[in-house]
Amino acid sequence: MGFFDSGVGGLTVLKEFRKILPGEDCVYFGDTKNMPYGEKSKEQLIEYSKAAFEFFESKNVKAVVMACNTTSATVYDVLKDEYSFKLYPIIQSVTKILAELPVSSLGVFATQATVNSHAYLHGIEHISSHKKVFEISCPDWVRIVESHDENSPESLNKIKEKLSVMLKFKPDKIVLGCTHYPFLLDQLSKFADRELFINPAEFFVEFIQEDLRNAGMLNDTDAVGQEIFYTSASAEHFRKAGEIFYNLSNARIESV
Repeated sequence: MGFFDSGVGGLTVLKEFRKILPGEDCVYFGDTKNMPYGEKSKEQLIEYSKAAFEFFESKNVKAVVMACNTTSATVYDVLKDEYSFKLYPIIQSVTKILAELPVSSLGVFATQATVNSHAYLHGIEHISSHKKVFEISCPDWVRIVESHDENSPESLNKIKEKLSVMLKFKPDKIVLGCTHYPFLLDQLSKFADRELFINPAEFFVEFIQEDLRNAGMLNDTDAVGQEIFYTSASAEHFRKAGEIFYNLSNARIESV
């Protein structure tokens, strides 16, 4: 299984994946050289994604998990039919589940590129047209997480500011629509009930498990699968940044 993200945020998806599918071999690629993706153009995102998918082809993966909300929103529909492996885009996969939740309104925190695409809004409304969806971009949040600065007064103010805007819409639930954002649950919970927030990675991995099973591609052995991590920048930086999401102390990490 391949896992693709702009950096280390996709490790939150890998972590949830490992809880229910420990037997799968996993190849993770974080394009830390080009992050943050949320501020890039569609043309740039297509270029970066093509390079990543060609890398995964060289590794003979059976499927690639697009753990990055931004590429799921902007690139998936362009590239979905160009590769031999299955593609699992996080937004298109989880909006089917979100649309069926017993709520009347959903808030979505995401990157600017994801918000501009309205991928969550369109995906949910396509299935459940009566639901209200409110999307707000949080361009500072990825940097806050990556720099381990989530508890500074300045960062807390930025987090509180965005949440205050969202709460004015009175959403029943708020989707953390970027893989970095679940790491800010403790900070968000200072200003709102923790139960208000949804980590879509939990829904996502259940969807992947069921789809792999239906396709006859599921490796449900009791043995623990192998893992290897690749990054387009410094392996040491990846390890340091990624430790907040996933245990990388003994992980094999290579720069490519």
